[in-house]
Amino acid sequence: VSRELGVTKIKLQELNNYKSSSLFSSEEQAVLRYADAVTSTPTEIPDEIFQPLCEYFDDSQIVELTSAIAWENYRARFDHALGVESQGYSEGAFCPLPVTGNQLSDH
Repeated sequence: VSRELGVTKIKLQELNNYKSSSLFSSEEQAVLRYADAVTSTPTEIPDEIFQPLCEYFDDSQIVELTSAIAWENYRARFDHALGVESQGYSEGAFCPLPVTGNQLSDH
């Protein structure tokens, strides 16, 4: 999806280095820092991570952003718990999936 929206392959490959990469704007870095914090367990969002979002987004946009991050976390954890494997759309090229022993049987 991101490639269809114009995100370059190089930028996707730099995603794990967003904090130090010049490819990401300060707005993108704020969103990615927030996504990392929402994704971590336990979820704790310090002011120094939340406040920069307020420079770029209003309250309703932050709620929508949080919902999107939470939904993707739900999907990833659900699939991982049930051993659901990639359907081949990106082959884990930019977001490698861990291998688990919890694979659902075909019956």
